[in-house]
Amino acid sequence: MAPTWLTLLPPFLAIGLALLTRQVYLALFAGIWLGFFLLNGSGILPSLAEALDGVLAVLANPGDARVVMFTLVIGAFIITLERSGAVSGFVHFLERSRWVTNGKRAQWMAWLVGLVIFIESNITVLVAGTVSRPLFDRFRIAREKLAYIIDSTSAPVCMLIPLNAWGAFNLGLLDGLGVDNPLSVLLASIPLNLYAIFAVALTAYTISRDYNPGSMGEVQARVSSKKEDTLDIAGSIGQAADIKPRAMNMLIPVLILIAAMPLGLWITGDGKLFQGSGSTSVLWASLAALAAISVLVLIQRSMTLDELSHTWMEGAGRMLPLAIILVLALALGAVSKALGTGQYVAGLVGDSIPLAWLPTVIFLVSGVIAFSVGSSWGTFSIMLPIAIPVASALGAEPALFVAAVLSGGVFGDHASPISDTTIVSSLAAGTEHMDHVRTQLPYALRAGVASAVGFVVLGYFLL
Repeated sequence: MAPTWLTLLPPFLAIGLALLTRQVYLALFAGIWLGFFLLNGSGILPSLAEALDGVLAVLANPGDARVVMFTLVIGAFIITLERSGAVSGFVHFLERSRWVTNGKRAQWMAWLVGLVIFIESNITVLVAGTVSRPLFDRFRIAREKLAYIIDSTSAPVCMLIPLNAWGAFNLGLLDGLGVDNPLSVLLASIPLNLYAIFAVALTAYTISRDYNPGSMGEVQARVSSKKEDTLDIAGSIGQAADIKPRAMNMLIPVLILIAAMPLGLWITGDGKLFQGSGSTSVLWASLAALAAISVLVLIQRSMTLDELSHTWMEGAGRMLPLAIILVLALALGAVSKALGTGQYVAGLVGDSIPLAWLPTVIFLVSGVIAFSVGSSWGTFSIMLPIAIPVASALGAEPALFVAAVLSGGVFGDHASPISDTTIVSSLAAGTEHMDHVRTQLPYALRAGVASAVGFVVLGYFLL
């Protein structure tokens, strides 16, 4: 049967309940349950059993299982960094260098880390969040602002510098769609990827002008009014008093983390970087970084092997809520795909749309799909097979249509409360997930509106 408007109900139910109740786990599962009820029509209780099986089926997919395992490993990595003196050592190094001396410079550092670490979106937010959070606390900058900055310089930057799994994934899609010279098309789409450009630029403007629209202003005012003394960084992250702060404990593992990602892509792609497995590479990178900091800790005798293993388990336990949310979000995406949610939204685009408005319509439809399913990559998979034939039929260069799809996918993903990058950003910054969603949405909508207008202009000039 052709998809109908009913296919929109599961993701919209999950998003609506999450926003209203702030109970993300229950909201996601409610969407999954409704999805299986609509999919199989087997009744309330039978579809509950099917929903449980659907959640478990996520772990049967090797790629999804690797992402969940990466989440637990990176949790062990972060807490080992904290307990080893790496974070406090790096913060002290920044203070001695007199570069990060106030809240604005702390924000610029988080922004720059997002630009430099473009290997993988989740790695970007985790590294930037780990390094920057103590500085934001010290200078009384809201953690919600940190979550916004690292979220806005993760996926957008990965799209603008596609030497990573994002580039490999989209190149694979373009090649499979028969695009001539897909690498040239992807590179040509970069300066047209308006949402990614506006998101990064708006973040820079926000930092330079202390721009806090909507609820972000309320949150920042509350944090700024606190009267606490200067933050004890070592104590706040659980570092033992006898552990010596060491900046090298931060620099060496993070450099290994960054270098291991493209190496993993090269190995899994049999020497072809853009054909490697992103999920495998990111797991290898996190394991390599965890091994590096663990070896340093043992050599420095700051922990015994028994203490180190307990630290790993504690770190993995901290990330368990994120792992559960990821599994539920992936299950919701799977049942939405089975229902044809993306195809239904894409099918709403009719033949009566003016040619110059097509890029804007493709951008908006891609945004709605990504917002609904919480996946930019899933959106790319749905919309690129639609956009490329449209460009071919019009005799137009495909770069603008590709850019509209990629921009819309990142926009919807950036605004969605069920997106994995949004979830990881919340946890990396140490803030409540729905607080991050609520404070980030005004920024995302501003960049989205600017992008929609921009695509209209590009449509008139380039089509």
